[in-house]
Amino acid sequence: MEHFNAASAEDLEQTLLACLRSRRWARRVADHRPYPDLDSLLAAADEAAYDLTWADLTEALAAEPLPTLPPDTYSAAHTALDAAHAAYEARFGHVFVICLDGLSPSQVLDRILEAIRSRLTNDPEEERAVTAEELRRLARGRLLAALRGAGNCAISH
Repeated sequence: MEHFNAASAEDLEQTLLACLRSRRWARRVADHRPYPDLDSLLAAADEAAYDLTWADLTEALAAEPLPTLPPDTYSAAHTALDAAHAAYEARFGHVFVICLDGLSPSQVLDRILEAIRSRLTNDPEEERAVTAEELRRLARGRLLAALRGAGNCAISH
């Protein structure tokens, strides 16, 4: 927490935007520094995510990569996943996002395909809520990784 609270505004903005590409979310999280502990930071990050408008979420979605499959996945699985992503984007107008924290590589493909199939039955408003929750979960996981100094979301010292 010490590094997070002491980071320059520029470094912190880059870190937060790597966690969730919403300027409004990043500003809200940064503006409430200093945080006394990790739980306070995560609560503030969650609250900021809950308050995002659809325009804010659209900004974040534009920068989200598609979930990736383990390298040893069969080409037929890639084809199936590409088709599922295309159907999702055609229905909802944005990329499919899902938080896969805690899954083993062998579970990823099944979970992604299952979730896309299930979420394709959502109406647009329901899917917006699910998408917002998945983005919140992704941001939380990336923020935890940043604080641990892991991944591409690390805070410069």
